[in-house]
Amino acid sequence: MDIYHVYCDLKPGVADLAFVDGLNAYLGHLRDRDLIAAWRITRAKLGFGLRGMGDWHIMLEVRDLAQLEAAFQTVASRRDPVEGFHFGVNSLVQNPVFALTRDFPDAARHRGEERF
Repeated sequence: MDIYHVYCDLKPGVADLAFVDGLNAYLGHLRDRDLIAAWRITRAKLGFGLRGMGDWHIMLEVRDLAQLEAAFQTVASRRDPVEGFHFGVNSLVQNPVFALTRDFPDAARHRGEERF
């Protein structure tokens, strides 16, 4: 699995549960169209977040980069209904930071070929 990470803060005045409801609707829409495999939403607890990364951490799991690219292309089309979901969530956040990681080792990593 590849994991697309989004770290962010909410804009002032945004209700946390409204954000989560909108995010779940958006990501559920993507999952129902096989554009992501799963997602997880977390929030820093007791102020113990990563410095500079925001209070919120959203993880989108995709099978591979082809699935992630298909999701990006769908969202980039700016067509409804996905645009409504995306704008509805994107308009609530500030200071986003993005990362892409993978399970390790994965199928691409062959043992015995290590370099030290």
